[in-house]
Amino acid sequence: MVQAKPAYKHSRDSRKRIGGPAHLVVRRSRIDSEGCYTTVPIKKGTLVVEYAGLRLTIKQADALYDDHPRTYLFGLTDGKHVIDGEGVAAFINHSCDPNCEADEIKGRVWIVAARDIGAEEELTYDYNLYDGELDDPSLCFCNAQNCRGSMYSEKELAKRARGLRRRKKTRKSANR
Repeated sequence: MVQAKPAYKHSRDSRKRIGGPAHLVVRRSRIDSEGCYTTVPIKKGTLVVEYAGLRLTIKQADALYDDHPRTYLFGLTDGKHVIDGEGVAAFINHSCDPNCEADEIKGRVWIVAARDIGAEEELTYDYNLYDGELDDPSLCFCNAQNCRGSMYSEKELAKRARGLRRRKKTRKSANR
């Protein structure tokens, strides 16, 4: 069954209006555009917010966002579905040195505090991206000391480097 396209398809403002817990707010971020901040301290291990939204198959998400570079998609562990994020959780930015982590619990995705988080701190988690076009760098702007320079996982970066080497080798052979 194909679900109707959401009205908020590309609208950042409509995603924000869906809301979330009162102590989480969306405002300007030093990492990228806007981010999600807490107004109160959060203890390590706390379920901070659910990453909620419309569940789509990967094929539906590809069709919906084929022509749009910015998405709010969160891949589920089944490898077949994604959540098209809405609310404040969709504005949590990537960091290579995050203060949160994403955890799928009984089919729901929760953002969990990985350490104690201070009031007014921006919430972040490591996106660990694992798919996309081979030449898409998905650059990271977190400025952490351990920054990979990309939102892709270390494993995916190694896989992409091998793929790019194979591509170069193939092109070199074809040009001989």
